[in-house]
Amino acid sequence: MLEGVNVALGITGSIAAVKTVELAHELRRQGAEVRGVMTDSARGIVHPWAVEFATDDDVVTEITGGVEHVDLCGYDGWADVLLIAPATANTVGKIAGAVDDTPVTTCATTALGADTPVVIAPAMHEPMYDHPGVLEAIETVESWGVDFVDPRIEEGKAKIASEEAIVCAVARAAGDRPLAGEHVVVTSGATAEEVDPVRVLTNRSSGRMGRAVAKACYARGADVTLVHGVVGPRPVSREPALSGGDLPYADVREVETADDLLAATLEACEDADTLVSAAAIGDYTVETSPEKLRSGQDRTLDLEPTPKVIDEVRDRFPDLPIVGFKTETADDDGAMIEAARKTLDRVSLAFVVANDASVMGADRTRALLVHEGDAARYEGTKTGLGSEIAASVAAMLGDQASDG
Repeated sequence: MLEGVNVALGITGSIAAVKTVELAHELRRQGAEVRGVMTDSARGIVHPWAVEFATDDDVVTEITGGVEHVDLCGYDGWADVLLIAPATANTVGKIAGAVDDTPVTTCATTALGADTPVVIAPAMHEPMYDHPGVLEAIETVESWGVDFVDPRIEEGKAKIASEEAIVCAVARAAGDRPLAGEHVVVTSGATAEEVDPVRVLTNRSSGRMGRAVAKACYARGADVTLVHGVVGPRPVSREPALSGGDLPYADVREVETADDLLAATLEACEDADTLVSAAAIGDYTVETSPEKLRSGQDRTLDLEPTPKVIDEVRDRFPDLPIVGFKTETADDDGAMIEAARKTLDRVSLAFVVANDASVMGADRTRALLVHEGDAARYEGTKTGLGSEIAASVAAMLGDQASDG
């Protein structure tokens, strides 16, 4: 998600500084190069050697004649983005007042002057976060284009945001944001049809693919709504979330049945610029028994087809660009492309992602991106495929804007 991105990681004197070693590791796992910058107060909480180990680079603990702040964050500086995590109330206030008395605040002033993107993840006690002066400082700094990653309010503390939230914010800040101003609706996960109060008909989808697309679209600047099919005890809100079950990169609407997913998708598409229909929607439903069906007996279930979501969306929104997914069990590229093209033509889709059923629930995938005139093969992680799909969506919407 952060391949090729250089992150200057500013660490200040919040107790949340103990989490920055793992944060630095996560930034690097996502592809970033990281260099640490620490205040004296931060050095009292986490040793610079730990940050050096986590970043595999020297740590800036003072500004010397080497003008480290300019080297990192100035014009043509090393950093693509300055991330301050955690940021104390003291640091946020100083940045708002252009006070430069620590290596971190000096880097911040330099980055703001050089138009280097800045991301700030505050962490402090809740009463400090609610102080009128702190809130005013945040509003001031936000008005300069700085992205704040909202803290998690728990136990009377404004705790530092999750690593996932911070990584998403850094990716969004460091990128070109070709989807800025666009509303992208993504469906993900599996739907389920109730057989009785205990049993359901469902499938093996984990929702990883849809979430990867949603995250990649967010990183490119989109406002994302994720309509997520939930089965049993596996809600999407198990993932690190900010509040109310929402993910850092999407407004989440959790559903269970195909009808629920259709209703939520139609509602979300009222003001959408595109729909990516990645959910594994059940093809059949059954009449629900109000009581548990007894085991040990022969049983026949009468299956009835569920509505085709992309067909219903196309009928309601004839001009909405829709990206479809087509899952096949035949391990044959030609057959997959043929099936994808039938769906492409039938529903007038922008393009179709065709994949083999064997990848359901897995971390890696093999897929074909089937457009009207060509098809491109992809093999790799679902995160990588999500990025490819988001890039295609951005190109598609960009072409439409140019034509319009």
